[in-house]
Amino acid sequence: MLWFVVACTVPAGLISLLVTAWMRRCAPRWGLIDQPAARKVHVTPTPLGGGIGVYAGFVIPIACAQLLVTWIVQSGSVPTWIPAEVAVHLSGVSYRSGLLWGILAAGTLLTAMGLLDDRFGLGWRMRLAIQFLVAIALVAAGVRGTIFVEQPWIGGTLTVFWIVVLINAFNFLDNMDALSSGIALIGSLMFASIMLLLQSEPRWLVGGCLLALAGSLMGFLYHNRPPARIFMGDSGSMFVGLLMGTLTVLGTFYVPTQGGSRHVILAPLCILAIPLYDFCSVICIRLLEGRSPFSPDKRHFSHRLVDLGFSRPHAVLVIHLGTLTTGIAALLLYKVADWTGALLVVAMVLCVLSIVGLIETVGRRSVQRERMLRDGVPLKPETAAAQSDRDGGEPSEAEHQPASLP
Repeated sequence: MLWFVVACTVPAGLISLLVTAWMRRCAPRWGLIDQPAARKVHVTPTPLGGGIGVYAGFVIPIACAQLLVTWIVQSGSVPTWIPAEVAVHLSGVSYRSGLLWGILAAGTLLTAMGLLDDRFGLGWRMRLAIQFLVAIALVAAGVRGTIFVEQPWIGGTLTVFWIVVLINAFNFLDNMDALSSGIALIGSLMFASIMLLLQSEPRWLVGGCLLALAGSLMGFLYHNRPPARIFMGDSGSMFVGLLMGTLTVLGTFYVPTQGGSRHVILAPLCILAIPLYDFCSVICIRLLEGRSPFSPDKRHFSHRLVDLGFSRPHAVLVIHLGTLTTGIAALLLYKVADWTGALLVVAMVLCVLSIVGLIETVGRRSVQRERMLRDGVPLKPETAAAQSDRDGGEPSEAEHQPASLP
């Protein structure tokens, strides 16, 4: 197992590290620069295109591994340096190679679209249309969740929306240094642990792809850690979201022959609870304000934490720890025997999200009161009372006096 982990992560990490360093030098010449703006948190022009490093770190090792597996299967001779536990699955990997090449092709298309968006700016309708077309094509090719329903169109439809939502969720999260890539790293390692350690037998193909993704993200994070020297951009965030969406569908979470319970299919929702929370909350805020759900702003979860007083690195750390917490809850699903235990795990995840939402709501109101007091804006009676309760005092005498009659 250790040999397999090293073989999947190290080449991907090295390639991503080197390609991202190359992109740091080339991006300014190509016009891939993210300029500071009111809706952005960085204050200096920063190169874009770091997603090319993530893309290369994943695609090159996976493509080479697929070509090697195809050659081994066709030649009928397995090299001695390949462990026997892996060798017995080479024919199955070769059988699914067409599906994997389709995912790589879809990722290439989204990466190219992301680069164009980073350089020229594309309308959100065009981006969303292409994302849906890519997701539909992948479902038609066989990337489909069943979710235990007889009608295949239901699973196919949900898979399309799952892929599109995750593409945009990781794109939304790419607003602070090491945020989106760090969450993707935690998620990929959690999913890889399930595929390789918590099944009756390891799922080498999906587990290996997840480890390769984790390695490529590690290489990129060397350049993206605060203060970031390059941003992932849409080219990387959409590519990462696509891989997280497709690999979670291809991964085997429930195996009927093992006698386990179906509750383990909740694992992806638990691991990705924080990205989904950010995505849903931002969409709701924008719709309630009468704006397009894809209009850029500073209303993301990370921005809201900064508004409450967190520094940007601390806000990112809070979100990473939240993702790690919900990810551990997903691992616990494999340690409980029935739906009763599973519902307790899900309740724990929901409590984490509820605590986050409560802290955000109360903290946001407190910040608004402080700003109104600082700016000399009169408070509403209920707001003044809340401020007085918070300060531990009583309303002023003037507030007790009734308005004088003319």
